[in-house]
Amino acid sequence: MLETLDAAAVRRWCAGGLAALKRHQSEIDDLNVYPVPDGDTGTNLVLTLTSAQQALALDLDNTPEGETRPHGHALRLMARGALLGARGNSGVIVSQILRGLADTVAAAETVRGRVLASGLRAAARAAWSAVARPVEGTLLTVVRAAADAAEATASDELPVVARAAAVGATDALAHTPEQLPALARAGVVDAGGRGLCLLLDALVEVVTGERPAAGPAPVRRPVTVVRETGSEEYAYEVQFLLDAEPTAVRRLREVLDSLGDSLVVVGDGATPEESSTWNVHVHVNDVGAAVEAGVAAGRPYQISVTRFADHPPPGLPPTPEPAARAAVVVAAGAGIAELFAGEGATVVPGNPSTGELLDAVRATGAARVVVLPNDPNTQAVASAAAREAHLSGIKVSVVPTRSPVQALAALAVRDPGRRFEDDVIAMAEAAGACRYAEVCHARREALTVAGPCRPGDVLALVEGEVHLIGADLVDTATALLDRMLGGGGELVTLLYGADAPDGLAEVLQAHVARRWPFVEVQGFPGGQPNYPLLVGVE
Repeated sequence: MLETLDAAAVRRWCAGGLAALKRHQSEIDDLNVYPVPDGDTGTNLVLTLTSAQQALALDLDNTPEGETRPHGHALRLMARGALLGARGNSGVIVSQILRGLADTVAAAETVRGRVLASGLRAAARAAWSAVARPVEGTLLTVVRAAADAAEATASDELPVVARAAAVGATDALAHTPEQLPALARAGVVDAGGRGLCLLLDALVEVVTGERPAAGPAPVRRPVTVVRETGSEEYAYEVQFLLDAEPTAVRRLREVLDSLGDSLVVVGDGATPEESSTWNVHVHVNDVGAAVEAGVAAGRPYQISVTRFADHPPPGLPPTPEPAARAAVVVAAGAGIAELFAGEGATVVPGNPSTGELLDAVRATGAARVVVLPNDPNTQAVASAAAREAHLSGIKVSVVPTRSPVQALAALAVRDPGRRFEDDVIAMAEAAGACRYAEVCHARREALTVAGPCRPGDVLALVEGEVHLIGADLVDTATALLDRMLGGGGELVTLLYGADAPDGLAEVLQAHVARRWPFVEVQGFPGGQPNYPLLVGVE
């Protein structure tokens, strides 16, 4: 058992937590409140912790000046990596939990039980403060319960406090359906809270050596590595994914180590022996030799080569143009992305990380940027990116659009002649005046506010709530339009998804023209996955 938490233990905790999340990724994804195809909490947490692990792997040995405590440096790296890789609300909240823990623990000479308890309390405060409208029965409740249980031990023994925190979190998770009616209706516990319990269990395993019960086989996903600045000796960064056996990778390490520096080879398994996909990163002068070494080891793909002379080092982005403005929009679907690009916006693919949104904001070169997340689960990521952008002298305002149709309404009223602040207000008002809806197929049996549904049923959701359940997509969509226009409206926007049936556009537009002759209707091929139809009414 460990008496104190050191840097090596932090690294093992991050790796163990990521492995546990991978094992239970599908399970957590399935813990979605409504039976719609957007259950991605498990995936988002895996991607968030993958970024944290990569930050540790790249920089753990490069302790900055003034940092005398390796455990503090390791926790700060883990928290920073999680922040830049955070996806979805749960990913952002977990990154804030790690930040709160790091800020407290880094100041301590040694990390024993009382320091861990204080760190968990700071983690809970950071998580709650990160959410504009916190709700009980969520990840926030679970992290607070972990802190309460840790403090209640009044012990300075690290294993005692770690176990108490994990037990307290598990007990709180079991009660989340009693606190959040939506969870009770769906018969599930909170997905983000389940992920946090796995992370705390992984901490207990590192501290005590007690291995939790075995779960299903881990989900293996390719990993990516954050780019670094170059060294004076080598001119190129080579990066690729590699499918190879561990024995071949060991030989690859030797070859690449002789060619350059900054070598990082990260596998996708909990241990090297379990890995089959690897991310390879190295600085070299001979690009061809590095790629040939990858070919000799296995199957390299997604090969990228960067010449450092062509790219400024991280942390030194170009100075934003004070008078310039820009819009950054998140879009899932080629057609939707094309619409936003036509409005002059910078488009980021759906479910971005904090770092990806931050890169897009900086790439605009503008000092005033508005971000349209277009998904409730991306709003926290957008807010985190906005806070980071402010450190670079860029003012970012997030208009909380929850659907692409609201973003189209917001972009339509942009006016560069107005003050930036007034323009943001006008865009927010236009987005808020646009009611939005979605049509999709149920993925699981559940009890919704509109009644019970079964897999395959057609669901019509208005502003996030299931309003209609039907058997035919066209019939349900026309009923949805009638219900929304019954409350008034002058303009209907229809975005047809990748799975929209043939003829849907013609049927719906003809129905509106016949039933609601004074309403303007416009339809576009959106190409979005999972949702055959998105509707906006202004």
